[in-house]
Amino acid sequence: QVQLVESGGGLVQAGGSLRLSCAAPVGIFSVSDMGWYRQAPGKQRELVASITHSGSANYADSVKDRFTISRDNAKNTVNLQMNSLKPEDTAVYYCNARNYYTLRNYWGKGTLVTVSS
Repeated sequence: QVQLVESGGGLVQAGGSLRLSCAAPVGIFSVSDMGWYRQAPGKQRELVASITHSGSANYADSVKDRFTISRDNAKNTVNLQMNSLKPEDTAVYYCNARNYYTLRNYWGKGTLVTVSS
């Protein structure tokens, strides 16, 4: 079973920063667009940011100018730098890989980000 492994979640005060990382198997990473989703309690999972294999990024309006997604194609990792965090950013963050040939999705198990006010 394909595993995406997230790291970097935790507890931070409002206004602080966290960096999430996700490692994917090379056979998946090399043919996938990558993304970060989040799911807050009682809410649906939503797209936070995505990045194509060539590096084109897309962001949810709620995180624009605060979050930055990047990928390292040599290390098969995708990162999410989160600055100026707000309590409403509290959620479980999931790494996603979508094969751009088959459109098959792969998911990590999630990492919890908690922002205190």
